[in-house]
Amino acid sequence: MGLETLKIDDFQLHASTMKRYGLGAHRGRLNIQAGLYEDDLHDGAWCAGRDDPLQWFEVDARRLTKFTGVITQGRSSLWSSDWVTSYKVMVSNDSHTWIILKNGSRDLIFSGNREKEIPVRNIFPTPVVARYIRVNPRSWFSGGNICMRVEILGCPLPDPNNYYHRRNEVTTTDDLDFRHHNYKEMRQLMKVVNEMCPNITRIYNIGKSHNGLKLYAIEISDNPGEHEVGEPEFRYMAGSHGNEVLGRELLLLLMQFMCLEYLSGNTRIRHLVEETRIHLLPSVNPDGYEKAFEVGSELSGWSLGRWSHDGIDIHHNFPDLNSILWEAEARKWIPRKMFNHHVPIPEWYQTKNASVAVETRALIAWMEKMPFVLGGNLQGGELVVTFPYDKTRSQGVTREQTPTPDDHVFRWLAFSYASTHRLMTDANRRVCHTEDFAKEDGTINGASWHTAAGSMNDFSYLHTNCFELSMYVGCDKFPHESELPEEWENNRESLLVFMEQVHRGIKGVVRDLHGRGIPNAIISVEGINHHIRTATDGDYWRLLNPGEYRVSARAEGYSLTSKKCEVGYEMGATRCDFTIGRTNLSRIKEIMEKFNKQPIRLPVRQLQAHTSRERRLGT
Repeated sequence: MGLETLKIDDFQLHASTMKRYGLGAHRGRLNIQAGLYEDDLHDGAWCAGRDDPLQWFEVDARRLTKFTGVITQGRSSLWSSDWVTSYKVMVSNDSHTWIILKNGSRDLIFSGNREKEIPVRNIFPTPVVARYIRVNPRSWFSGGNICMRVEILGCPLPDPNNYYHRRNEVTTTDDLDFRHHNYKEMRQLMKVVNEMCPNITRIYNIGKSHNGLKLYAIEISDNPGEHEVGEPEFRYMAGSHGNEVLGRELLLLLMQFMCLEYLSGNTRIRHLVEETRIHLLPSVNPDGYEKAFEVGSELSGWSLGRWSHDGIDIHHNFPDLNSILWEAEARKWIPRKMFNHHVPIPEWYQTKNASVAVETRALIAWMEKMPFVLGGNLQGGELVVTFPYDKTRSQGVTREQTPTPDDHVFRWLAFSYASTHRLMTDANRRVCHTEDFAKEDGTINGASWHTAAGSMNDFSYLHTNCFELSMYVGCDKFPHESELPEEWENNRESLLVFMEQVHRGIKGVVRDLHGRGIPNAIISVEGINHHIRTATDGDYWRLLNPGEYRVSARAEGYSLTSKKCEVGYEMGATRCDFTIGRTNLSRIKEIMEKFNKQPIRLPVRQLQAHTSRERRLGT
């Protein structure tokens, strides 16, 4: 019904008693997560003020509803072990007269939980129609207290006059496939999109999962399969945590939407497709997804399917390049011994014995192959956009603002997604779990939330040209199918606006005096201690906020060239091309190598002619 997704608001939840406010009825939602400390204002369950069989947890559906079942969990806590082992269920139409569900003439007692995290579902023998429903704990874990997290299963009955329903109802006009897709169905849907729009789509795979499932991506471009000089490359990926399913479905919806809108002549979508090479990778961890999909959206809990088949968190499985860069900065090795960008992967990480998932290795190869400029990875369980750095610079500190040299750009990119999301920046929305990110405009520096070494975002920024952010697109990691249309409406505009940001800043081509593009040339911006490099054809893209910048281009064997480049407020990157010539030293080296590093000896006749010419000129 929506306790986990927050469709049921706090005022609809009541309880007989509560231990304290942080354990009140408003915290009795399936999969809600506790704060780090035991007495946190936002704790991990409803807990009764007394441990006796007279306690109850109540939901007011605000309209007649056909109730079909209940799902329960124990308390989310690092320190306590609390769960209910059996309970009765009561229903009412007025909240005064209650009817207990019965098995014949006896009260029906449902089996509850055996531990605190795995959800347990009980389906009623026959559905019951009522407005209110209560769960009445009858027994609980002997070493703990009465604590519950709950989801109610049921369907509201049609009532066009119901004010609360009309106020909260969100509908979509997009004719898309709103359902969960297993691996086979996902592949089939991508194939359908490709067949509908063969001129602008291409399906390819970047590798395989541990269990041999191909990691499929779809490219959307007016010239699929080809990098066009001057056209930036963008990527969305989802499902690095296999149980965070909403991102996967959003990308499947996005590819359908872009195909249909392109065919219908939508000028905005056509411009995106014609000016950008877009890559969508909906399932980074298909092995984990299949585990979560098998048990379903309500029973997968908070972590089933999160990790790869061999137990690795793919999103945080990348090499820790932050420590390498920061140590080099402390030793003053930059730029003499090391660059401030394209930090190399350490050798130990590339060995066969390193704890690196095959999915991570496939992602790294993909990120190195494509000249991505901007990327977003969709995650779940929260409503916030995070940006690098994700690792705190101070050792032993779990939370600390750790900005990149491009902090202002990252903040704008994060805000562009959050501010166009239907809920992220809504100051009146209820927090998903413990953090009120709406106070921060729906964005946060990753390290100031919780430190994490080896994140995908930090690696992308330090090893490639690509600025990567994480979008936590919903409180519920695995929403029910019926919630997908509303979640699409919540995220659709944000998904498009963020893609459009790839055209913000400057772009150009670095060429030599003969007009040939120079690959791997370094583009630096005065005042920003992070450079980028040109792609194979000499083209580059540098994300920047509006302003005037002194930009330089240099390459090995070429002279440094600088110019002023101005970035305006209108959408569209400013053109800023460079032509650079060879240095005298490199030309001498080239000539020396041509003559096998021997002194240049002129032929005898040429030398005699040269001498007689000098004599005639009187020199």
